[in-house]
Amino acid sequence: MSYKELKFPKDSVFLVTGGAGFIGSNLCEAILSMGYKVRCMDNLSTGKRENVDLFIDNPNYTFLEKDIRNLEDCMEACDGVDYVMNEAAWGSVPRSIEMPLFYEENNIRGTLNMMEAARQKGVKKFVYASSSSVYGDHPVLPKTEGQEGNLLSPYALTKRVDEEYGKLYKKLYGLDTYGLRYFNVFGKRQDPNGAYAAVIPKFIKMLINDETPTINGDGKQSRDFTYVENVVEANLKACLAPTEAAGEAYNVAFGGREYLIDIYYMLCDALGKKIEPNFGPDRAGDIKHSNADISKAKKLLGYDPEYSFEKGIKLAIDWYKENL
Repeated sequence: MSYKELKFPKDSVFLVTGGAGFIGSNLCEAILSMGYKVRCMDNLSTGKRENVDLFIDNPNYTFLEKDIRNLEDCMEACDGVDYVMNEAAWGSVPRSIEMPLFYEENNIRGTLNMMEAARQKGVKKFVYASSSSVYGDHPVLPKTEGQEGNLLSPYALTKRVDEEYGKLYKKLYGLDTYGLRYFNVFGKRQDPNGAYAAVIPKFIKMLINDETPTINGDGKQSRDFTYVENVVEANLKACLAPTEAAGEAYNVAFGGREYLIDIYYMLCDALGKKIEPNFGPDRAGDIKHSNADISKAKKLLGYDPEYSFEKGIKLAIDWYKENL
Protein backbone atom coordinates (compact mmCIF):
# COMPACT_ATOMS: atom_id res chain seq x y z
CA MET A 1 0.00 0.00 0.00
CA SER A 2 1.25 3.47 -0.90
CA TYR A 3 1.65 5.81 2.05
CA LYS A 4 -0.77 8.18 0.29
CA GLU A 5 -3.56 5.70 1.03
CA LEU A 6 -2.85 5.59 4.79
CA LYS A 7 -5.57 6.95 7.05
CA PHE A 8 -5.07 8.80 10.33
CA PRO A 9 -7.73 10.42 12.54
CA LYS A 10 -8.81 13.57 10.66
CA ASP A 11 -7.57 16.08 13.26
CA SER A 12 -4.15 14.42 13.62
CA VAL A 13 -1.19 16.70 14.31
CA PHE A 14 2.33 15.68 13.26
CA LEU A 15 5.50 17.27 14.61
CA VAL A 16 8.50 16.99 12.28
CA THR A 17 11.74 18.08 13.94
CA GLY A 18 14.41 19.04 11.44
CA GLY A 19 11.49 19.83 9.16
CA ALA A 20 13.47 22.45 7.23
CA GLY A 21 16.03 19.84 6.23
CA PHE A 22 16.16 17.38 3.36
CA ILE A 23 14.23 14.42 4.79
CA GLY A 24 12.15 16.58 7.14
CA SER A 25 10.85 18.84 4.38
CA ASN A 26 9.87 15.82 2.28
CA LEU A 27 7.94 14.47 5.28
CA CYS A 28 6.18 17.82 5.79
CA GLU A 29 5.22 17.90 2.11
CA ALA A 30 3.83 14.35 2.18
CA ILE A 31 1.76 14.87 5.34
CA LEU A 32 0.33 18.16 4.05
CA SER A 33 -0.59 16.46 0.76
CA MET A 34 -2.60 13.93 2.80
CA GLY A 35 -4.55 16.75 4.45
CA TYR A 36 -3.15 16.60 7.99
CA LYS A 37 -1.63 19.28 10.23
CA VAL A 38 2.13 19.62 10.37
CA ARG A 39 4.23 21.42 12.94
CA CYS A 40 7.77 21.92 11.67
CA MET A 41 10.46 22.51 14.31
CA ASP A 42 13.94 23.54 13.19
CA ASN A 43 16.67 25.87 14.46
CA LEU A 44 17.88 26.41 10.84
CA SER A 45 21.45 25.40 11.70
CA THR A 46 21.49 22.96 8.78
CA GLY A 47 17.87 23.26 7.64
CA LYS A 48 17.00 25.89 5.05
CA ARG A 49 14.54 28.78 5.20
CA GLU A 50 13.47 28.06 1.61
CA ASN A 51 12.24 24.62 2.75
CA VAL A 52 9.96 26.43 5.21
CA ASP A 53 8.82 29.03 2.68
CA LEU A 54 7.57 26.22 0.41
CA PHE A 55 4.72 25.47 2.83
CA ILE A 56 4.30 28.59 4.97
CA ASP A 57 1.10 29.65 3.16
CA ASN A 58 -0.58 26.30 3.84
CA PRO A 59 -3.04 26.75 6.76
CA ASN A 60 -2.17 23.24 8.03
CA TYR A 61 1.53 24.13 8.37
CA THR A 62 3.16 25.81 11.37
CA PHE A 63 6.85 26.65 11.66
CA LEU A 64 8.56 26.79 15.05
CA GLU A 65 12.12 28.13 15.04
CA LYS A 66 13.21 26.16 18.09
CA ASP A 67 16.07 23.92 19.19
CA ILE A 68 15.90 20.28 20.31
CA ARG A 69 18.78 20.97 22.70
CA ASN A 70 16.34 23.07 24.76
CA LEU A 71 13.86 20.91 26.71
CA GLU A 72 11.38 23.78 27.08
CA ASP A 73 11.31 24.20 23.29
CA CYS A 74 10.65 20.47 22.91
CA MET A 75 7.83 20.55 25.49
CA GLU A 76 6.17 23.46 23.73
CA ALA A 77 6.52 21.82 20.32
CA CYS A 78 4.99 18.52 21.54
CA ASP A 79 1.94 20.12 23.15
CA GLY A 80 -1.17 18.75 21.44
CA VAL A 81 0.81 16.55 19.03
CA ASP A 82 -0.21 13.00 18.09
CA TYR A 83 2.86 11.82 16.17
CA VAL A 84 6.49 12.92 16.38
CA MET A 85 8.95 12.33 13.55
CA ASN A 86 12.33 13.24 14.97
CA GLU A 87 14.62 14.04 12.03
CA ALA A 88 16.61 16.81 13.72
CA ALA A 89 20.25 15.78 13.94
CA TRP A 90 23.65 16.58 12.53
CA GLY A 91 24.75 14.14 9.83
CA SER A 92 28.14 13.31 8.30
CA VAL A 93 30.57 10.73 9.66
CA PRO A 94 33.75 12.78 8.94
CA ARG A 95 32.33 15.93 10.52
CA SER A 96 31.43 13.97 13.67
CA ILE A 97 35.04 12.82 13.96
CA GLU A 98 36.06 16.48 14.01
CA MET A 99 33.26 17.60 16.39
CA PRO A 100 32.35 14.76 18.80
CA LEU A 101 31.06 16.99 21.62
CA PHE A 102 28.75 18.87 19.28
CA TYR A 103 27.31 15.60 17.98
CA GLU A 104 26.68 14.34 21.49
CA GLU A 105 24.83 17.53 22.36
CA ASN A 106 22.65 17.54 19.24
CA ASN A 107 22.10 13.91 18.37
CA ILE A 108 21.95 12.32 21.82
CA ARG A 109 20.76 15.02 24.22
CA GLY A 110 18.49 16.56 21.58
CA THR A 111 16.80 13.24 20.83
CA LEU A 112 16.47 12.46 24.54
CA ASN A 113 14.85 15.87 25.11
CA MET A 114 12.35 15.07 22.38
CA MET A 115 11.55 11.61 23.77
CA GLU A 116 11.02 13.06 27.23
CA ALA A 117 8.79 15.84 25.92
CA ALA A 118 6.80 13.31 23.88
CA ARG A 119 6.38 11.13 26.95
CA GLN A 120 5.23 13.99 29.15
CA LYS A 121 2.83 15.34 26.52
CA GLY A 122 1.20 11.98 25.78
CA VAL A 123 2.33 11.63 22.16
CA LYS A 124 0.99 8.43 20.53
CA LYS A 125 4.04 7.48 18.45
CA PHE A 126 7.65 8.66 18.45
CA VAL A 127 9.48 7.82 15.22
CA TYR A 128 13.13 8.81 15.02
CA ALA A 129 15.98 8.75 12.53
CA SER A 130 18.73 6.25 13.16
CA SER A 131 21.37 5.21 10.62
CA SER A 132 22.98 2.28 8.86
CA SER A 133 26.23 3.51 10.46
CA VAL A 134 25.25 1.60 13.63
CA TYR A 135 26.42 -1.58 11.88
CA GLY A 136 30.01 -0.39 12.17
CA ASP A 137 32.63 -2.89 11.05
CA HIS A 138 30.34 -5.95 11.02
CA PRO A 139 31.33 -7.62 7.73
CA VAL A 140 28.25 -9.66 6.89
CA LEU A 141 25.87 -8.57 4.10
CA PRO A 142 23.03 -7.91 4.02
CA LYS A 143 22.94 -5.86 7.22
CA THR A 144 20.42 -7.39 9.61
CA GLU A 145 19.06 -5.91 12.84
CA GLY A 146 20.77 -7.56 15.82
CA GLN A 147 24.08 -8.13 14.00
CA GLU A 148 26.00 -4.92 14.73
CA GLY A 149 29.78 -4.55 14.87
CA ASN A 150 32.19 -2.09 16.45
CA LEU A 151 31.22 1.53 15.84
CA LEU A 152 33.49 3.58 13.60
CA SER A 153 32.51 7.21 14.34
CA PRO A 154 30.94 9.51 16.94
CA TYR A 155 27.98 9.91 14.57
CA ALA A 156 27.37 6.15 14.61
CA LEU A 157 27.64 6.13 18.40
CA THR A 158 25.01 8.88 18.74
CA LYS A 159 22.56 6.84 16.69
CA ARG A 160 23.24 3.65 18.67
CA VAL A 161 22.62 5.54 21.92
CA ASP A 162 19.37 6.95 20.52
CA GLU A 163 18.22 3.40 19.82
CA GLU A 164 19.02 2.32 23.37
CA TYR A 165 17.01 5.23 24.74
CA GLY A 166 14.20 4.26 22.36
CA LYS A 167 14.14 0.77 23.85
CA LEU A 168 14.15 2.13 27.41
CA TYR A 169 11.40 4.66 26.80
CA LYS A 170 9.17 1.85 25.52
CA LYS A 171 10.08 -0.50 28.36
CA LEU A 172 10.04 1.97 31.26
CA TYR A 173 7.45 4.54 30.20
CA GLY A 174 5.33 2.87 27.53
CA LEU A 175 6.22 5.40 24.83
CA ASP A 176 5.90 3.73 21.43
CA THR A 177 9.26 4.46 19.77
CA TYR A 178 10.39 3.30 16.34
CA GLY A 179 13.98 3.76 15.18
CA LEU A 180 14.54 3.90 11.44
CA ARG A 181 18.02 3.00 10.23
CA TYR A 182 18.29 5.00 7.02
CA PHE A 183 20.61 3.70 4.31
CA ASN A 184 22.12 6.49 2.18
CA VAL A 185 19.01 8.50 1.44
CA PHE A 186 18.92 10.69 -1.68
CA GLY A 187 16.37 12.78 -3.55
CA LYS A 188 14.94 16.25 -4.07
CA ARG A 189 16.10 19.07 -1.78
CA GLN A 190 19.23 17.22 -0.63
CA ASP A 191 21.94 19.88 -0.31
CA PRO A 192 24.75 19.48 -2.89
CA ASN A 193 26.93 22.16 -1.30
CA GLY A 194 29.71 22.11 1.27
CA ALA A 195 32.53 19.82 2.31
CA TYR A 196 30.15 17.31 3.91
CA ALA A 197 27.55 17.11 1.15
CA ALA A 198 26.16 13.69 0.27
CA VAL A 199 27.78 12.07 -2.72
CA ILE A 200 24.89 11.90 -5.23
CA PRO A 201 23.84 15.58 -5.17
CA LYS A 202 27.50 16.61 -5.02
CA PHE A 203 28.35 14.58 -8.13
CA ILE A 204 25.27 15.87 -10.00
CA LYS A 205 26.04 19.52 -9.25
CA MET A 206 29.72 19.21 -10.19
CA LEU A 207 28.95 17.41 -13.43
CA ILE A 208 26.30 19.97 -14.40
CA ASN A 209 28.95 22.67 -13.79
CA ASP A 210 31.60 20.71 -15.76
CA GLU A 211 33.75 20.25 -12.64
CA THR A 212 35.78 17.14 -11.80
CA PRO A 213 34.54 15.27 -8.71
CA THR A 214 36.84 13.41 -6.34
CA ILE A 215 35.82 9.91 -5.28
CA ASN A 216 37.10 8.87 -1.86
CA GLY A 217 38.88 5.53 -2.20
CA ASP A 218 38.74 3.34 -5.31
CA GLY A 219 35.04 3.81 -6.04
CA LYS A 220 34.35 0.13 -5.43
CA GLN A 221 32.53 0.76 -2.16
CA SER A 222 28.85 -0.18 -2.34
CA ARG A 223 25.77 1.39 -0.80
CA ASP A 224 22.06 0.67 -0.54
CA PHE A 225 21.06 4.08 -1.91
CA THR A 226 17.47 4.80 -0.89
CA TYR A 227 15.13 7.28 -2.53
CA VAL A 228 13.55 9.70 -0.07
CA GLU A 229 9.95 8.68 -0.86
CA ASN A 230 10.72 5.24 0.62
CA VAL A 231 11.81 6.97 3.83
CA VAL A 232 8.58 8.98 3.90
CA GLU A 233 6.63 5.73 3.60
CA ALA A 234 8.55 4.10 6.47
CA ASN A 235 7.94 7.06 8.78
CA LEU A 236 4.21 7.19 8.11
CA LYS A 237 3.76 3.44 8.40
CA ALA A 238 5.68 3.46 11.69
CA CYS A 239 3.14 5.99 12.98
CA LEU A 240 0.44 3.35 12.39
CA ALA A 241 2.48 0.35 13.53
CA PRO A 242 1.26 -1.83 16.40
CA THR A 243 2.54 -1.14 19.89
CA GLU A 244 4.10 -4.65 19.85
CA ALA A 245 6.51 -3.41 17.16
CA ALA A 246 7.67 -0.44 19.31
CA GLY A 247 11.01 -0.18 21.10
CA GLU A 248 12.79 -1.60 18.05
CA ALA A 249 15.02 -0.37 15.23
CA TYR A 250 14.33 -1.11 11.57
CA ASN A 251 16.36 -0.99 8.37
CA VAL A 252 14.92 1.49 5.88
CA ALA A 253 16.30 0.96 2.39
CA PHE A 254 15.31 -0.55 -0.93
CA GLY A 255 17.43 -3.64 -0.40
CA GLY A 256 19.74 -3.05 -3.38
CA ARG A 257 23.46 -2.53 -3.77
CA GLU A 258 25.12 0.05 -6.01
CA TYR A 259 28.84 0.66 -6.50
CA LEU A 260 29.97 4.26 -6.31
CA ILE A 261 32.02 4.16 -9.50
CA ASP A 262 29.06 2.70 -11.43
CA ILE A 263 26.79 5.46 -10.13
CA TYR A 264 29.33 8.07 -11.17
CA TYR A 265 29.47 6.88 -14.78
CA MET A 266 25.69 6.45 -14.88
CA LEU A 267 25.32 10.10 -13.83
CA CYS A 268 27.81 11.11 -16.52
CA ASP A 269 25.70 9.30 -19.13
CA ALA A 270 22.43 10.78 -17.84
CA LEU A 271 23.86 14.30 -17.90
CA GLY A 272 25.73 13.90 -21.20
CA LYS A 273 29.17 14.46 -19.63
CA LYS A 274 32.53 12.78 -20.19
CA ILE A 275 34.58 13.77 -17.16
CA GLU A 276 36.97 11.28 -15.55
CA PRO A 277 36.89 11.54 -11.73
CA ASN A 278 39.82 12.07 -9.41
CA PHE A 279 40.42 9.46 -6.70
CA GLY A 280 41.32 10.45 -3.14
CA PRO A 281 42.11 8.56 0.06
CA ASP A 282 39.48 6.52 1.90
CA ARG A 283 37.54 8.54 4.45
CA ALA A 284 38.02 7.68 8.11
CA GLY A 285 34.98 6.06 9.68
CA ASP A 286 33.40 4.98 6.39
CA ILE A 287 31.90 1.54 5.95
CA LYS A 288 33.15 -0.21 2.78
CA HIS A 289 29.96 -2.06 1.85
CA SER A 290 26.36 -1.56 2.87
CA ASN A 291 23.24 -3.44 1.86
CA ALA A 292 20.08 -3.87 3.92
CA ASP A 293 17.85 -6.77 4.82
CA ILE A 294 14.44 -5.03 5.01
CA SER A 295 12.38 -8.08 5.96
CA LYS A 296 11.84 -6.94 9.56
CA ALA A 297 10.39 -3.58 8.48
CA LYS A 298 8.23 -5.32 5.88
CA LYS A 299 6.86 -7.76 8.44
CA LEU A 300 6.31 -5.46 11.43
CA LEU A 301 5.73 -2.03 9.85
CA GLY A 302 4.18 -3.05 6.55
CA TYR A 303 7.03 -1.28 4.77
CA ASP A 304 7.01 -1.99 1.03
CA PRO A 305 9.27 0.48 -0.80
CA GLU A 306 8.00 1.60 -4.21
CA TYR A 307 11.12 3.35 -5.49
CA SER A 308 14.07 1.36 -6.80
CA PHE A 309 17.41 3.10 -7.18
CA GLU A 310 16.86 3.41 -10.94
CA LYS A 311 13.42 4.96 -10.52
CA GLY A 312 14.60 7.31 -7.77
CA ILE A 313 17.77 8.50 -9.47
CA LYS A 314 15.85 9.54 -12.60
CA LEU A 315 13.53 11.67 -10.44
CA ALA A 316 16.48 13.14 -8.52
CA ILE A 317 18.40 14.07 -11.67
CA ASP A 318 15.31 15.75 -13.13
CA TRP A 319 14.82 17.76 -9.93
CA TYR A 320 18.44 18.96 -9.81
CA LYS A 321 18.37 19.92 -13.49
CA GLU A 322 15.43 22.23 -12.74
CA ASN A 323 16.62 23.56 -9.39
CA LEU A 324 20.40 23.99 -9.55
